[in-house]
Amino acid sequence: MSSSPTAKPPETGSTENQEERIKRFLATASHDLQSPLRHIAMYAEMLLDELEPTLDSEQLQSLRTIMDKAQTAQRLTKALMGLAGTTPQVTIGEISLGNLAQDAWKQALEEFPAGGATLTAEALPVIRSDAALLTIVLKHLFSNALAYHGTAAPHVTVTARREGADWRITVADNGCGIEPAHQGKIFDAFWKLPKAGSVPGPGLGLTTVRDLVGALGGDIRLEHSDESGSRFAIRLPV
Repeated sequence: MSSSPTAKPPETGSTENQEERIKRFLATASHDLQSPLRHIAMYAEMLLDELEPTLDSEQLQSLRTIMDKAQTAQRLTKALMGLAGTTPQVTIGEISLGNLAQDAWKQALEEFPAGGATLTAEALPVIRSDAALLTIVLKHLFSNALAYHGTAAPHVTVTARREGADWRITVADNGCGIEPAHQGKIFDAFWKLPKAGSVPGPGLGLTTVRDLVGALGGDIRLEHSDESGSRFAIRLPV
């Protein structure tokens, strides 16, 4: 009996090249879409400001929908640019973790305004890391806490302590929590918490956080989550 032909294994180099081409295309396309989307949102907002008194409710809703969808697409393309990019360049320097947390908190509140929201970030150390990348990490974690808060006003606490050759930074909130069945998926790209009234977005926030913390030489994990809130633990090298 003649043996059946053996299939050739895929060529690793070819696969890697294809993935790189896809990443380059995705990054370029996302970048090029930013300008027209920004203009669509801008002109829709201008029309709303100028014509609102003369438009009926259906026309106003159509303009608001155009602006909302353009802004959603902007957020998506920005997230795709980050996901498609190569490992970000890291610039290490001394940073005040307390000041950085306050800056990230202000940015998160601008995106997700929440009445009565408070941040506790006291007695935090000066560490050596990349200020820009770590600000993005904290901003995403704060944004999640603001977007998925419970009935109480959102409250986030940031603490840090040294453990051997690492810094252990925790970000805890009093949000609605993540069910155990979903906790293993939260860092997956495009996955979103299946809750009623879920915040619109591409579902790449925690994926970006994981990748940026990895670029800084550390890691992040969900340490605890239940109906009282969630706590993330970030490990960064000293």
